[in-house]
Amino acid sequence: MSKFVEELKWRGLLHDIMPGTEKLLDQKQVSGYIGFDPTADSLHIGNLVPILILMHFQRAGHKPIALVGGATGMIGDPSGKSKERNLLDEKTLNHNITAIKKQLAQFIDFEAKDNPAVLVNNYDWFKDVSLIEFVRNIGKHISVNYMMAKDSVKKRLNPEHDDSTGMSFTEFTYQLFQGYDFLHLYRHNNCQLQMGGSDQWGNMTTGTELIRRVEGGKAYALTVPLITKSDGGKFGKTEQGNVWLSSKYTSPYKFYQFWINVSDEDAEKYIKIFTFLDKETIEKLIFEHRETPHLRLLQKKLAEEVTKMVHSEDALQKAQEASQILFNKKAGSEALKQLDEQTFLDVFEGVPQGELHLEDLQKGIDIGSALIESGFLSSGNEARRALKENSVSVNKEKVNSDKILTPEDLISGKYILLQRGKKKYFLVHIK
Repeated sequence: MSKFVEELKWRGLLHDIMPGTEKLLDQKQVSGYIGFDPTADSLHIGNLVPILILMHFQRAGHKPIALVGGATGMIGDPSGKSKERNLLDEKTLNHNITAIKKQLAQFIDFEAKDNPAVLVNNYDWFKDVSLIEFVRNIGKHISVNYMMAKDSVKKRLNPEHDDSTGMSFTEFTYQLFQGYDFLHLYRHNNCQLQMGGSDQWGNMTTGTELIRRVEGGKAYALTVPLITKSDGGKFGKTEQGNVWLSSKYTSPYKFYQFWINVSDEDAEKYIKIFTFLDKETIEKLIFEHRETPHLRLLQKKLAEEVTKMVHSEDALQKAQEASQILFNKKAGSEALKQLDEQTFLDVFEGVPQGELHLEDLQKGIDIGSALIESGFLSSGNEARRALKENSVSVNKEKVNSDKILTPEDLISGKYILLQRGKKKYFLVHIK
């Protein structure tokens, strides 16, 4: 077995660990699990850390178990939250679970010869457990005093951390449900370890305590720190919301851009956490980056490694090419036309927009008229002056007053990119 805990330590991925855990993992192959919350039909980059933990765990020779909370997703985990969240219906949950299962298969190997990963859904065992059975066989082992002592509970019961809505019985019982998950996996999958974010420590220790009291067994837990940004902002959040792992919600270009734009301080931390580069390579990269910070070597390598892992080598290449379009003088209309529509819109997000009509384009519109009718330039004089200065481009290619716009100029069948000078862009939507 390779040193799993040692690997987590140097990468800054270890927060809490129960005594004896490291010794156990160094001695034999262990089954360990992490739970994933099916609140959406895609995981986001906040989930990348637990995914990477399972990947490190498997690479170290252990057996990873990914648990999708089909049952607990109907309740809602209070950890780290100040309000009770909305509960999802069964149909939505099942859709989300199917999508998440497919996503996880990108990262952990379910076909490995010696330590294949296992995927479980806790609804499969909870659906047949009656309330009476659960209260009799599980509830009696954990006292209310023990449950009240958890930080996740105390914070919600303290009015200073709350909007006085308190905490429902539904959420209060969550730690028992999560504890029962661990007990079930201990019994049926020989699972001795639970891993997760540091906000889960209370729920995890309830599980280890339940296993001790019900089975007389020894179980372990370790947590990873919640990832933060150096400026205090929430990691994985942008103005548009979450950065998703699914290209349906976050294009590979935007995904790549998220990592390219992290601060130098965060890049030094994230390169250890979110890549599998070895210690020597990372230390060399950090040294080179500090010598020439303007080259953004760390951010580029980070964006490259994570985009390739989450999407593909091909998606990475397209994202890199799209990233160069704004800055590369040689990038012309052919480069633009090779972009898919979503990436094209992402690249020019926030650029002012106007409209022209397809029937006019089919007849042919002279560039001077197009500049005015689209709303890009305000007058004929301004349009003539811009053309005379040779500062107008159509789809990144310089044009003169003879240019006639036709359907051949369309990008993705519906856009034309106008430009004046180096930085003034305008997106024309053809209706």
